[in-house]
Amino acid sequence: MNNLWAGLSRALSTVGWVERRDTQRGAGLVARMKSGKHSPALPRSQIASGLQLAFLLLLASDAYAFDLDQLSAQLAKPAVVRGPLIQEKHLRALPQPLTSRGQFVLSRDLGLLWQLQSPLKQDYRIDGQGIAKRTPGGWQQQPGQDVAAQQSRLFLAVLKGDHSGLARDFELQLSGTAEAWQLRLVPNSMLLKQIFSRIQIDGGALVQRIELHETQGDHSVLRLPESQAGDALSEQEQRDFAQ
Repeated sequence: MNNLWAGLSRALSTVGWVERRDTQRGAGLVARMKSGKHSPALPRSQIASGLQLAFLLLLASDAYAFDLDQLSAQLAKPAVVRGPLIQEKHLRALPQPLTSRGQFVLSRDLGLLWQLQSPLKQDYRIDGQGIAKRTPGGWQQQPGQDVAAQQSRLFLAVLKGDHSGLARDFELQLSGTAEAWQLRLVPNSMLLKQIFSRIQIDGGALVQRIELHETQGDHSVLRLPESQAGDALSEQEQRDFAQ
């Protein structure tokens, strides 16, 4: 965008719309202003050329803008995304964050496996039916209204690129490019306003970092430093989603 505006400035300068910033031109402009004299009128052909060029450059800036539909398509493209996760919970009462590490598996069609490995080992599955916790007897559905449940559903929507689902509960503000973008979420539903004050998501081809700020002052940071896109689930991952 900056390059486009720089090009616009240079183009308009060639038809006399932008004063050059050298000393002589600046001094001449000041002298004409003091004497009450004005610069000679530009020919209509030059004005028309400048307007046409400005219009084309503005259209080009819109064409190159990275929007929410493009972000959704980019994140939804891989059939499977998997990799390590690092989750930090920053509590006001503690000087150091509580850190959890593990692995995640995202299936575009089936949902999200959240496999915590330290300090405690625990697996979760988030899908269209809600949130399930792995127990010795199998997957057990969990209550769906607490902060952890809301965060889990949010992670699933963000990682899948479901911006239409997010837009029902958040105001979305996207900036950057396809290679390096930032998405800011501000809650607009009464329920989520009681939980989150804002959410910041950073990424490129895939989501790399999610930061959630809660209304009472705590915040969480999720980092996905080495995510990899894949074509299919492993046999074990298929069983985990099927059970």
